[in-house]
Amino acid sequence: MPPGGDFADIDTKTTSGARVYDYMLGGTDNYAVDRMVAEQTERMLPGTMAMARNNRRYMERVVRYLARDCGIRQFIDNGSGLPTRNNVHHIAQAIHQQSRVIYIDKDPVVLRHQKVSALAENEHTAFILADATRVEEILSHPETQRLLRPDEPAAALYMTFMHFISDQADPHGMIRRMMDHLAPGSYLAISQVVSDDPEVRQQMTDYALGNTRGDFGRFRSKREVRALFDGLEVIEPGLGNVNDWHPDGREEPQSTRWIEYGGVARKPA
Repeated sequence: MPPGGDFADIDTKTTSGARVYDYMLGGTDNYAVDRMVAEQTERMLPGTMAMARNNRRYMERVVRYLARDCGIRQFIDNGSGLPTRNNVHHIAQAIHQQSRVIYIDKDPVVLRHQKVSALAENEHTAFILADATRVEEILSHPETQRLLRPDEPAAALYMTFMHFISDQADPHGMIRRMMDHLAPGSYLAISQVVSDDPEVRQQMTDYALGNTRGDFGRFRSKREVRALFDGLEVIEPGLGNVNDWHPDGREEPQSTRWIEYGGVARKPA
């Protein structure tokens, strides 16, 4: 459980997506309500925690690929969640020490932890407490202005995050506005929990909405996630189960009733 003191103003009775994910990854920055939801979700759909760990490995592979093979030196991690092992800046800066990373999250508990982790590590990393749908606010933030070079390609990451964005918040528009601002040759990387079974999607969406007091979007279909890449050049091996995106043999058996679906695409030059 997170320490008290500075965390006194954090709502410990309402589930946080960032803290649930932290627990599923084996972290300790979570509360009883988060652990309860994670365990209940695992009972409803066995293999969900393995899916979370597989998604984290996918993020590592994506960042490594973009930094090493594509020469990307600046990253915007939208819905970054709580810092854990092998964060984006750890991976990118291991390949190029001057890589710049901006973390975005609206959960104040994430800000508290980032202040004593990423922000303290080096001047090439920053955290912005903001709603990822407020793209213009993020791009005009002083930390973004300090780190992001608008004439150089960047990578916009939305890892296991899009299901937190409601249809009313316009997920397509959020991504379009971000990619419109980034230089040609920039990349978009997404993973979202999807299911081909509409009953599973509705059941789990209702469960998430109830536990977060409405602070959630919905689980979508593969077709809906594919539409988020409109206008971009999807790179090999295409869109699909993230376990199949340049797998490295660390994938764990997981639920097949829902999966993390996504891939990487490039903004045409």
